[in-house]
Amino acid sequence: MTDRVATPSPRRPWGLIAASLVAVALAAIPVIHLVVRVLSADPAELAAVFDRPRIPLLVGNSVLLAASVTLTAVALGVPSAFLLARARLRWRGAWAVLAALPLAMPSYLAAYGWLAWQPSMKGFWAAWLVLSFVSVPYVTLPVAAALRIGSTGLDDVARTLGRGPFGSFMLGTWPQIRPAVLAGALLVCLYTLSDFGGVALFRFPVLTTAIQQAYSASFSRDEAAVLAVLLVALALLVVIGEQVARGRAARRIQAAPATGRRRMTRLGPWTVPGLALLALVPAVAVVVPVAVLLGRVLTAETLQAFDGVNLAQAIGNTVLLSAGGAVVAVALALPIGVLAARHRGRMVRGIESAGYLALGLPGIVVGLSLVFFSLSVVPALYQTALVLAFGYGILFMPKAIGSIRSATGQVPTSLEDVSRTLGNSRARTWWAVTARLARPGIFAAALLAAVSAMKELPATLMLRPTGTDTLAVELWQRTDISAYGAAAPYAVALLLVAAVPAFLLSDARAGREATREAIAPDARAGREATREAIA
Repeated sequence: MTDRVATPSPRRPWGLIAASLVAVALAAIPVIHLVVRVLSADPAELAAVFDRPRIPLLVGNSVLLAASVTLTAVALGVPSAFLLARARLRWRGAWAVLAALPLAMPSYLAAYGWLAWQPSMKGFWAAWLVLSFVSVPYVTLPVAAALRIGSTGLDDVARTLGRGPFGSFMLGTWPQIRPAVLAGALLVCLYTLSDFGGVALFRFPVLTTAIQQAYSASFSRDEAAVLAVLLVALALLVVIGEQVARGRAARRIQAAPATGRRRMTRLGPWTVPGLALLALVPAVAVVVPVAVLLGRVLTAETLQAFDGVNLAQAIGNTVLLSAGGAVVAVALALPIGVLAARHRGRMVRGIESAGYLALGLPGIVVGLSLVFFSLSVVPALYQTALVLAFGYGILFMPKAIGSIRSATGQVPTSLEDVSRTLGNSRARTWWAVTARLARPGIFAAALLAAVSAMKELPATLMLRPTGTDTLAVELWQRTDISAYGAAAPYAVALLLVAAVPAFLLSDARAGREATREAIAPDARAGREATREAIA
């Protein structure tokens, strides 16, 4: 087991550190350029922007929506996690899949489905409904994992002291899952602050929609930059809170016993309400929109207006641009993930934390800042596929870092030591040993970035080359003018195309499991070879 642990290197890997610093610097371009633009603007114009009465309304709406969605997601996610982890259920695996299904549904696609069914939906309550149910898995999944790790021993002690079921849960289980609840809640808050498509379709004014409107009006570019910096500040506060909560959660889990008595609960008369709760979230977030989409596609009006050539072009653009974004994301994340998996120290922790900075960058902010950057620094690249792929890489680099770090950390260091004793360089050792065994995790990182890029809307709207529209853009352009029938084929195509990397991603995870099984005999062989070399 000790072979799997990343041990501190006796030498600082300066080459890996340099590559990681370059990746962090490239990922920080949007924020740096945005701040520089705001600081170089006319102070009178900046003051005029902040004096507008609309600014407090936009900030208030953003905070109100984020807080409401977060509280709702926690209220639905915690009992759902308890049912999945602690209740006696039939077909538990199927319910777990359904609980995670809303993660695959973009907010604007769910909003489109509900609007196509109920065109009168708009405003705060419509945005709250869709965003809340789409975000529930961010709470359900980590809390369910914490419940599976934790023990019910303290609950039993509380019951013997006269506490009821709820009181014993609060005394025994809640302290164990509280870090996971806080971490999931902060992720929901960050997701809601950065959302653009859902709130735009429901006509609810928040910071993201105001940034898009200010950017579209050429005379308000400074206002767009100011609003973007304000949104980044709010998002970074959420990221800092998420990191604090994650650190506390890690310490709680590490301090908790690895095994313990876990009692499964019989629902009894609560079986039907419990199953109804588990079915409610995927029904609202996925089933209703998909059913409406299928109904719209099969109408005579939609079939008559169907443009197969344009749909095929949109599919091709979506696949090519998302693939390019996945390549950039993996290229940026690879040195950081390897460094974090194989080395320790304050510098490494600082570089890794900086790599996660993009978690606080909404797509609309990245798109806006890269528009400014490309126009002022590299005008030849403005509105090119390269800039859009770079934007995708910045947005989804943090997701790739986690997968690469985990996959690299699972490769035994003893195999690398054996390769070095045979005279191989660090680079050859990485390519022949580490990269080969960590390949499923790296592949999973690329697939995760690709499926995320396929659904990305605001950055695509700002950065796409002229005349190049993806499925997300075609869908948004039609739903924005309430042409729901014409948008239906693009919505269905987006679901089908995004399902392909999602399916491959599940295969990649299976590959990681196979890699874990294969690592054990390889580690034993490596130890034997090391002994022979020493002898």
